[in-house]
Amino acid sequence: MTARPSDALSGSLRLPGDKSISHRALMFGGLAVGETTIDGLLEGEDVLRTAAALRALGAEISRDAEGRWHVWGRGVGGLGEPEDVLDMGNSGTGARLLLGILASHPLTAVLTGDASLRRRPMARVTEPLSDCGATFIAREGGRLPLTVIGARDPLPLDYRLPVPSAQVKSAVLLAGLNAPGTTRVVEREATRDHSERMLRHFGAEVVTREIDDEGHPAQEILLTGQPELTGRRVLVPADPSSAAFPLVAALLLPGSEVRLTAIGMNPQRIGLITTLKEMGGDITLENAREEGGEPVADLLVRGSKLRGVEVPAERAPSMIDEYPVLAMAAAVAEGRTVMHGLGELRVKESDRLATTARGLALCGVEVEERPETLVVQGAGGRPPGGNNQAIQTELDHRIAMSFLVLGLAAERPVQIDDMTPIATSFPDFTALMTGLGAEIAES
Repeated sequence: MTARPSDALSGSLRLPGDKSISHRALMFGGLAVGETTIDGLLEGEDVLRTAAALRALGAEISRDAEGRWHVWGRGVGGLGEPEDVLDMGNSGTGARLLLGILASHPLTAVLTGDASLRRRPMARVTEPLSDCGATFIAREGGRLPLTVIGARDPLPLDYRLPVPSAQVKSAVLLAGLNAPGTTRVVEREATRDHSERMLRHFGAEVVTREIDDEGHPAQEILLTGQPELTGRRVLVPADPSSAAFPLVAALLLPGSEVRLTAIGMNPQRIGLITTLKEMGGDITLENAREEGGEPVADLLVRGSKLRGVEVPAERAPSMIDEYPVLAMAAAVAEGRTVMHGLGELRVKESDRLATTARGLALCGVEVEERPETLVVQGAGGRPPGGNNQAIQTELDHRIAMSFLVLGLAAERPVQIDDMTPIATSFPDFTALMTGLGAEIAES
């Protein structure tokens, strides 16, 4: 797949549903009593793997002709032992959150995934979950394939997050659902709170409050165990991580005007928008509202002259998936952009810090990779672009889409080695982008 230098983009997009919320909607629906209906579910491979896993555990899940999903749950603690291995594909979110659910169910299950997911560490989740009474048998480094033997008499958890991670926080809370008493999580840096919001939506008692944690300001999340979750209607907002690609592309191409509708504006997900505005990006929020417990707005994006900025480490949890595409914006901006606190990028679908740096260098961009920092010297216009050598995406969907965005704003086309991973999160990426005027096509 190749992206070629393009003119201004224009049009309006309704992007795919938020992946994080889609996973949770299926899972909480599977743990609820009665029917849950889901509109706007992301129908990418990652989310479909979660749906398949929940069916294997006993939930009834179907999609009607109008695209609405229906989930008939088994109740908290009611899932059954699967007959076969649960293959989570490329989905780290699906695998880690499902481990939380399984940890407090009296059953045995085996999880695996594709080559990329089998390289990703799971110990950050299995270690705290072991305290509820579950047993995990995994490959070296806590990697998949992994067997979980759920606790027959699960205990509530009390856990302080050593590093910011919404996936670990959510896994602990999900394990606590089927344990008596109160499960407690403390985080010194706030992470995305989709789980807390949706748990409340389904009827769980979740209290969040500010506390002093050994002299540090922190947030305490308290979940009352063994609630009866009730099936609900869920309207999934458009995914801000998917919106990042047309958003950045529109900013980088002069004269562009693109409207992105119903984008999720969770405060812990909008670090990219904050950063792009600091860089001079013309982004206007319109029609702000709340849908299904989540803030939503339309974004009007116009082509802009960007300048380099310093992005603080404390912003990383709110935009961790968006740094690769931010690096593309930095490559076009005037001046130097320094991004701090990126250690988490090394354990994503690929080592995104290294993969981004290598790809930028191949496109003629001056870049410096440090252990947890990326420094990009912008071209102040179109960077050189490709040199007839495909960018190695390492089976990473966000790396693939990011470099296609760069190709639109570069002097020469940019080619990627494999576009198939894009289907995990944004199956209509090429069609939607070309509909705006982007020059993306088979190589």
